[in-house]
Amino acid sequence: MARTKRKTTRKTASTPSKTSRKRTAKTAPKRATKATAGKARAAKTKPRAARAPRPMQLHYWPTPNGWKVTIMLEECRLPYEIVPVNLMKGEQFEPSFLKIAPNNRMPALVDPDGPGGRPISIFESGAILRYLGEKTGKFYPADLRGRALVDQWLFWQMAGLGPMAGQAHHFRSYAPENLTYAVERYTNEVNRLYGVLETRLREVKFLAGKYSIADMAAWPWILPEGQGQNLDDFPALKAWHERVGARPAVKRGRAVGKELSRPVDLKSDEEARKVMFGQRARVA
Repeated sequence: MARTKRKTTRKTASTPSKTSRKRTAKTAPKRATKATAGKARAAKTKPRAARAPRPMQLHYWPTPNGWKVTIMLEECRLPYEIVPVNLMKGEQFEPSFLKIAPNNRMPALVDPDGPGGRPISIFESGAILRYLGEKTGKFYPADLRGRALVDQWLFWQMAGLGPMAGQAHHFRSYAPENLTYAVERYTNEVNRLYGVLETRLREVKFLAGKYSIADMAAWPWILPEGQGQNLDDFPALKAWHERVGARPAVKRGRAVGKELSRPVDLKSDEEARKVMFGQRARVA
């Protein structure tokens, strides 16, 4: 069609012939029809659906540090699979787990769709929470001031509340003999940390003002019975604990792997106590 039009133009004088006018009149509508049909086809063409994200693998056991991550995954509605790591059997020391968690501690997360579309593995619960927050844009602010506020309380939990509460649990419930000094030392320190939370939560509804990964990190470690505390002494903390615990995603995250855990008396089970608390450096 285009070639025919060029030939006609070369043979035509300044005033078009009747034949030329007829050809032009016949040609234009056909071109318009094709252009219209092309637009219609383009309108009907649907873009390719984005590939659904592949499930992340969470190496996990139902403990406070594990609950932090399951709560975040549930809050973000991300697909994930649980890979149990039985702490009592020492599965955290297997070479395959060591490759993704060099500290031999769970949780550890493997994201098959990591940065650049390549898999990535992350250990340490706080690092996992921040990674998920940055990946999804949820529960972790985009602005520097907001992130600094969240990070303060996240790191406070990682360096203070978690380790001190863990020591209180250990000497109150797991030690084979009663060490009064250790029990009092860590029970008192947890009480002090509860006080820090109480003061903060009298001012704000959530630790960083808005609900965030800082709340998800701290909430699982408020276990007053095993830590020698009474939440009635901390009304603002108690209200926050109930407020966070009422969230559907928190309930789901807290329940993940409930069937995996079984009661173990670490005071009398010497083998389990050795696996949990008797490890020394393993340097090749």
